[in-house]
Amino acid sequence: MLARRVLLPTAILAAASCGGDSDAQPGPPVMSSAEPVAADYVVVDSTFGEEALPGDREYGAVSAIYSAPDGMSIWVAERCGANVCVDSDADPVLHFDLDGNLINSFGAGLMAWPHGMFVEPDGSVWVADATGYAEVPEGWGHVIYKFSPEGEVLMTLGERGVSSDEPGLFAKPSDILVAPDGHIFVADGHDAGGNNRIVKLSPEGEFVMAWGESGEGDGQFADPHALAMDSQGRLFVGDRANSRIQVFDQDGNHLETWAQFGRPSGIYIDENDVLYATDSESNTQRNPGVQRGIYIGNALTGEVTDFILDPEPDPDNSGTSGAEGIAVDAMGNLYGAEVGPRTVRKFERR
Repeated sequence: MLARRVLLPTAILAAASCGGDSDAQPGPPVMSSAEPVAADYVVVDSTFGEEALPGDREYGAVSAIYSAPDGMSIWVAERCGANVCVDSDADPVLHFDLDGNLINSFGAGLMAWPHGMFVEPDGSVWVADATGYAEVPEGWGHVIYKFSPEGEVLMTLGERGVSSDEPGLFAKPSDILVAPDGHIFVADGHDAGGNNRIVKLSPEGEFVMAWGESGEGDGQFADPHALAMDSQGRLFVGDRANSRIQVFDQDGNHLETWAQFGRPSGIYIDENDVLYATDSESNTQRNPGVQRGIYIGNALTGEVTDFILDPEPDPDNSGTSGAEGIAVDAMGNLYGAEVGPRTVRKFERR
């Protein structure tokens, strides 16, 4: 049996896409039974790129993944064969062709806990070093690096080892995004120790503004975990611990709140405004009644059109599973970066 295709009724979509005046937000569609892969996708490689890793090493935890500007290669940042890169001589930043062959790698000795990633149209690679839940010694993390495609450090945002809410500094930054006009947005930061805010910087990295605080209201956050932008220039924030996506303009004005894409760990929006959101955490304690997996829909309307079920058989006893980061290549194939299973899974579009 093929997995069911999920289409939300118009009434639900209207409620799900309303802005700050609404008190009630509907949850994602609850699917009592589904095959692990939706009708349009099949898993073709459950360990994408691992055989090509230098030194016969295996993947560590992987959450950072992004496609190259032409969609013909995939960038990954993993945690050096473990869940932390401190004292490792492994390169955490890896560049693969679509067959999983390693093109190049870099970044050894710079990062403690690579978490989020963004690739600009010119090929520049951004990586956020969050520290997260890992035990990280002082002097590491809380920074964002901009690299050339060859691995030269072009810019560093924040101060390594300094956790702060002061302008220009961060506390466990989770993700990074560069808007078409060059302005930089940072999801700052990860879990309860982060700042629970969005920071906007100039193209030169200078502080412009920040918005958000801990909470459940519009414009408040609990683990802002992922960022994406649609064709209209709206900023999507995966507000993970609040189990929702919040949508803002680039000046921080709240536009919409959507709960139909699960508990989002990762978000990607392609050039056609197809939205891919990964839920790697939902269970009966966290976001009850909702299944983990990859939600696919329309970034302009909020409609959910497809769902790929997370194969984890016992989510209540699994902290995280399935895809956390998500990338899409030029052919529409998906690549899920998995923290718990420590792998990259490739889904081929049929």
